[in-house]
Amino acid sequence: MDGALHVLVVDDDADTALFVRTVLERGGMTVTTCADPLEALTLIGRVEFDAAITDIEMPGMTGLEFLDRLRQVRPDLPVTVMTAHASVDYAVDALRRQADDFFVKPVPKDTLAATIRRQAETAAARRAAAPQRQTVLAIGAHPDDVEIGVGGTLAAHRSAGDQVVILTLSRGARGGDTASRVDESLAAAELIGARLFLEDLEDTRISPADPTMSIIERVVNEVRPTIVYTHSANDRHQDHRAVHQAASVATRSVPTVACFQSPSATIDFRPTRFVDIDGFTRTKLELLARFRSQAGIRAYLEDDFVLATARYWSRYGSSGRFVEPLEVLRDGGGVVGAVSGSAFQPSTAESSEAFGA
Repeated sequence: MDGALHVLVVDDDADTALFVRTVLERGGMTVTTCADPLEALTLIGRVEFDAAITDIEMPGMTGLEFLDRLRQVRPDLPVTVMTAHASVDYAVDALRRQADDFFVKPVPKDTLAATIRRQAETAAARRAAAPQRQTVLAIGAHPDDVEIGVGGTLAAHRSAGDQVVILTLSRGARGGDTASRVDESLAAAELIGARLFLEDLEDTRISPADPTMSIIERVVNEVRPTIVYTHSANDRHQDHRAVHQAASVATRSVPTVACFQSPSATIDFRPTRFVDIDGFTRTKLELLARFRSQAGIRAYLEDDFVLATARYWSRYGSSGRFVEPLEVLRDGGGVVGAVSGSAFQPSTAESSEAFGA
């Protein structure tokens, strides 16, 4: 493998974390330590680690619970579980939950670095041998934006084995408590096994230039997407238009870029591609249900509204009963379950009907 391995160590015992970090750094690795499993899950969404080590006994969430949630986001990441309590049951449970190895404290320093390196190299070789999949980046201004626009499409991509990454540029302070909205965003990403980048730009004041453009470029350079979904320019919300403008420039190297419909889209929203999400409507509704802080506030998150909108757009698809519409800016192929409708230009009356205007 080229470059130093980057390892995440999750342990609330500062002495153990320091010991493991020292051993691995002497073995030529880069190490990030974290005492909070929830914080570690956020880090995993933002940073590309080659391996992870976690303790079992931690406050708030056990290492095995952490392993379960990590597997939803990074199923390919090698994970070693360690504990001070020697137990066959612990070891069996850890391996059943797809841990790659199990250590009893004190951790054996003579074999630790070699074990982690071997795991990381094996995982890298497995990824290299696997069939090439699409890497999908969905960019939204606020929590729940991409789930509303392309939640079914993202679920379909994950079902096809594609990697899905969500970039949310603000924490939705104008729409509720930011801590709740962060937790909801994490829960939604975990539901479909997506990687989450959660930024903290000011809600309602997102710029179409920097820092928005630089953030998007940084994520694009890190994840190398082949498909990007983002906001349409045809939208009443200033943040949505700003994100569209910034993303249009920052994703210039991406083969396929398409824009989804937001509840604030105008009648000028002109989709030319229609993604059949039959089989994924339940997942989309479950995604939106994760945003509990918005329940009773946003009518467009209600199940009947979501399904009615998807049912309306199916008139322009093929045989699917439920569809998500896209305006295609650049078409390199790869949109799952999509039917082209480039000749379709809905009239003002038809577009208004979609929103109940």
